[in-house]
Amino acid sequence: MNQITISIFGNKVFHEILMEMNYFSEFKIEFYSSFKDFSEKNLSTSQVIVFFLNKKNISSVNGLKSINFPKIIVQSNSKLNRLDAEKFVDIEKINLPIKISDFYNRVKTLLSKYEFQKSSLIKMGDYIIDKNERKIKKNNMELKLTEKEINFLVLFTIHDKPLNKEFFLKSAWNYSSKSDTHTVETHIHRLRKKILKKFKDENFIKNDAKGYYI
Repeated sequence: MNQITISIFGNKVFHEILMEMNYFSEFKIEFYSSFKDFSEKNLSTSQVIVFFLNKKNISSVNGLKSINFPKIIVQSNSKLNRLDAEKFVDIEKINLPIKISDFYNRVKTLLSKYEFQKSSLIKMGDYIIDKNERKIKKNNMELKLTEKEINFLVLFTIHDKPLNKEFFLKSAWNYSSKSDTHTVETHIHRLRKKILKKFKDENFIKNDAKGYYI
């Protein structure tokens, strides 16, 4: 993994403290007075965003949600809270005062959570499969699925050719490929109905003479 940058917004002193701490030698430390100074080129660099919330910048805190990096909101006044961080796996809140060693541990924990979350996301055509949350997502919409349904769809993402009934019987249900059952057809029918109802997709899981494909 490339070196991770800790980008600090709103607290120059904290930036200077981290620059002097051996705890953070594995990171690159940057300071920005505002989001305007955070250039587009930084979006291609692995980041941890540390945003010091205060009365002057509280109006821009919701902009954090559009930045796809793990983020820490640091606040000294709980009344300033305007973002429900618990709704986002990549956002954590810290109240001051805090020990630098504790802050370091929080950064490492957040990075671990973020990497776990990323590894659970699988692209499948126009959709994203979230194995951790057992959801399929598309265009800001999401649908909760069963573990069996998620595992079934993941099979499409690891093969680049149509998959036949016999493959699914053996891989998803551990049945003999010679089993006389409509399990696969029934499963796909139910999935298609769910996807059609939620995403209005009439062509989910196509099939031809060679098998099923996305």
